[in-house]
Amino acid sequence: MDDIEKRIDTLERKLDAILQSVERTRRYFMMFLVASLLMVVLPLLGLAIVIPKVLRLYTSVL
Repeated sequence: MDDIEKRIDTLERKLDAILQSVERTRRYFMMFLVASLLMVVLPLLGLAIVIPKVLRLYTSVL
């Protein structure tokens, strides 16, 4: 019985280490996803604001 308990303890420690690794990877993935979305969405919003102003200025010069 003692051997089985040691193996169970070892497996529990390994599972805890795997869980920590998976949670860390999930956090990194979420940060990467948010950063990627910001890098796409913010320039698009900027263009949506700047393009009408440029067009208005361009048509007023003509």
